[in-house]
Amino acid sequence: KRLYFDTHALVCLLEENGFTTQQSEVIVSALVKIMNTNMDMIYKDMVTKVQQEIALQQVMSHIGGVKKDMIILEKSEFSALRSENEKIKLELQQIKKQVMDEITKVRSDNKLNLSLEKSRVKELHAQQDRALTQTDRKIDTEVADLKTMLESHKLDNIKYLAGSVFTCLTVALGFYRLWM
Repeated sequence: KRLYFDTHALVCLLEENGFTTQQSEVIVSALVKIMNTNMDMIYKDMVTKVQQEIALQQVMSHIGGVKKDMIILEKSEFSALRSENEKIKLELQQIKKQVMDEITKVRSDNKLNLSLEKSRVKELHAQQDRALTQTDRKIDTEVADLKTMLESHKLDNIKYLAGSVFTCLTVALGFYRLWM
């Protein structure tokens, strides 16, 4: 333990200011005891350089151990995560490929169905057009037949009318001659 002031100089200073030698020595002695007690209390809370270095070495060794453990854990965890990530990536790629295949299949099926429906509709239209054409021809034929029949009946009626008129005229002339 070191004192950081001159005790004899303090005793002399106290004597110069009116204290007796005995009083000065008692005061300095009390100051030294108080300082020693305070220093003891401070030293109890303080750590020596050697203790500090030992504690620092222990902490550094614990930190080194933790670092090693962290590196080991990090490598194992990261490698596990990486492998899991790679598995997930592969599964996603497979799922993506399957989805794309299904989309392509659905598109081609839809295109095929559309073209089949278009051809069915075209065929149906063609059949309807043929049926309409045939119906138009039948109607035209029937109308022509009816016109022909009408003309034929007209001619027959004209013949009968002319025959009836000539017959009536002949009968009228015959009566006229008879009476005249």
